[in-house]
Amino acid sequence: MTASILDGKATAKAITQELAERVAALRERGITPGIATVLVGEDPGSKLYVGMKHRRSESIGMNSIQIELPGDATQADVEEVIDRLNADDSCHGYIVQLPLPKHLDTDAILERIDPDKDADGLHPTNLGRLVLNVNAPITSPLPCTPRAAIELLLRHDLDLKGKHVVVVGRGVTIGRSVGLLLTRRAINATVTLTHTGTVDLSEHLRRADVIIAAAGVKHLVTPDDVKPGAAVLDVGVTRGEKNPETGKYAVHGDVDPAVAEVAGWLSPNPGGVGPMTVALLMTNVVEAAERAAGIDRTA
Repeated sequence: MTASILDGKATAKAITQELAERVAALRERGITPGIATVLVGEDPGSKLYVGMKHRRSESIGMNSIQIELPGDATQADVEEVIDRLNADDSCHGYIVQLPLPKHLDTDAILERIDPDKDADGLHPTNLGRLVLNVNAPITSPLPCTPRAAIELLLRHDLDLKGKHVVVVGRGVTIGRSVGLLLTRRAINATVTLTHTGTVDLSEHLRRADVIIAAAGVKHLVTPDDVKPGAAVLDVGVTRGEKNPETGKYAVHGDVDPAVAEVAGWLSPNPGGVGPMTVALLMTNVVEAAERAAGIDRTA
């Protein structure tokens, strides 16, 4: 048995094409969705990631706003940029690229973001709205990576209603937040949250219809942990040894590649949820622009 691939690249491309049509419709109304990034310092990985986001957004007609600050920027410097973006009507959503330099108060900066412009969907206000709302349509930004994982499954016609989803990892980006989306009545899955401190982790995993591995531990999920035919999403990333010839680091997922011999569906890493996250980040911003234009897509 070889698992069918949950192709994040192809699915993200389809979503991006749909977004291009929505952006074109907004531009006909005189509204250009604006996405901004705030980058503090010269971290190569962060610069690469931010650049990719802007290339993708510009390719579908969005307004791309890039703000870069030096690594020694003060708390006041960064907060001034946040306040400026909050007041800028041409910016419908933005992110502060993490990690920030250690001398900055990351929590204070993230909490200063206008919740309506929270492109990542991880502002405490938006997470709180998600906690409180189980039934009604959501009209605030949703967590990008959890939304990406669910969208990847749904667009491959995998029905999650009544399914048992085991999440490995307790980080805010996906582990702690994905259950909020999965247990909404519209999805109606049952969720078990596990982590590296969970006793008998394998026992939990073997009962799962869907595994979302996001602990950041190399090959934590092995073939023996997977129920035959289950869907497995590899989201966690571990950086390995540096290649002396290319200067690049090896990247490992949380899922042993041999899981493909047992699983029914497999989202690889890279090429799975990662590309989807960028697409859903842009979706959050386009949706914010549509809300500003009075377009209701919740009906």
